[in-house]
Amino acid sequence: MVNSGQSPIPSIGVIGGGQLAWMLGLAAKEMGISLWVQTPDPKDPAVAVAAGVIYGAVSDVMATQRLAAHTEVITFENEFVDLGALHALATQGVCFYPTLSSLAPLLDKYQQRRFLQELGIPIPAFTYLEEWPTVLPCVIKACRHGYDGQGTFLIRTEAAWQEFRQRWLEIPAQHFLAEAFVPYTHELAIMAARSPRGEIALYPVVETQQVNAICRRVIAPAAVTPAIVQQVERMATEILNALEAVGIFGIEFFLSATGQVLVNEIAPRTHNSGHYTIDACATSQFAQHLRAVSGQPLGSTAMHTPAAVMVNLLGLAAAEVDYTAKCMALAALPHAHLHWYSKKEAYAGRKLGHLTVLLDTPEAAAAMIQQVEAIWYGASVSASLC
Repeated sequence: MVNSGQSPIPSIGVIGGGQLAWMLGLAAKEMGISLWVQTPDPKDPAVAVAAGVIYGAVSDVMATQRLAAHTEVITFENEFVDLGALHALATQGVCFYPTLSSLAPLLDKYQQRRFLQELGIPIPAFTYLEEWPTVLPCVIKACRHGYDGQGTFLIRTEAAWQEFRQRWLEIPAQHFLAEAFVPYTHELAIMAARSPRGEIALYPVVETQQVNAICRRVIAPAAVTPAIVQQVERMATEILNALEAVGIFGIEFFLSATGQVLVNEIAPRTHNSGHYTIDACATSQFAQHLRAVSGQPLGSTAMHTPAAVMVNLLGLAAAEVDYTAKCMALAALPHAHLHWYSKKEAYAGRKLGHLTVLLDTPEAAAAMIQQVEAIWYGASVSASLC
C-alpha cells in the first residue's frame, strides 16, 4: 500500500471524524479523491461527506486495519493515536502520512520540547512538573491529549501553584510539563506543508488571538516585520525537514517583548490557524494536505486578497440561543464566508463553526473582528476583548 509518489492516490483514510476531517472531506470531493473516515460516532461532521466510514475509536487498531483495506494511505485528524499499535500495521505495508516516525517526537509535549531543543530551535524553558523550581508565573501543560485549553494552566501566584498541586496530587508529575511564561507581544502561526519528495510550501505568517486558551481569531497576514517572517519560515522549514514530514503541519510561535521568536507547539495536521486558507488562498490547507499525502505537487499558498480575518464561532453559555439567526447575520456581511460544522450538540466553548472575512486592507481587521464578535458574542463581550 506504500505510495511511490509517482501518481495521485484515489482513496485516503482519515483517523478521526470531527470538523477537520469534515473539511478534508469537502476538499477531497472537489479533488476527485475518495475519503474514508474512522470514528466512533455516527454524529461526527465528517460522516456526512465521507465516501465510507469505519466505526471505531481513534485508538482502535483493528478499525484502522479495516480502514486500510479501503484506502491507499492513512492520515490523521488529531494526535490521540496509539503509535505502538499502528507500528504493527506499518510493518505490514500500511502507509501512514505523516509517517509514524515523524509523529513520534511530537505527540508528547515534553518529548516535542526535547526534539526542538536538540534542533537548537528557541523554546521556553521547560521541565517535568516535579522538577520545576517554582518560578512564577509559569504554564503547566498535560503532556498528552490537551487541546482547546484543556490540560493547560497558567499559574501566576503561589496560592494558584499550591491549589494546582493539591488538585493533581494523585497524577504522576511526569504527565505534566512546566515551562516559563513568555511575556509575548504576539502569538504567531504558520501552516507549512512538505511532500514525500521534500518539496515545501509555506503559507503566510498569521497572528492568532486566544481567549481562555482557545484560538478565537486569526489575522492574515500578521503585522510583523519581514525579519520576523523570515525567522518563522526558517524554523518551520528546519522542523519539517528534520522530521522528514509529509503533509501539512501547524506551528505556533511566541513573539516575545524583546523581539525573540520561540516555538510554542507543533500540530502534525491541519490546524485552526489555517482555516482562513479555504477562502483567502489559492490552495486551502485541506487541499494542500491531500496533495502532499497523495504524492501530488504542492499548490500555491498565495493569498488572493490583501488580508483576511477568521473568527471561531464557539457555543454560548445561554440556555436558549438562536444560532440560525446569528449565522444569517454573519453570512450577510460583505465578503464573509460562513463555515458551519453542523454538530448535533452545542455547548459553551465548543467549536461550532468559523467565519472568514476577506478584507481590502490589513488595517480593517480590528473593526471587522469587533463587528463579527458583536453579532455572535454580544457587543459588550466583543468590546472587552478587542
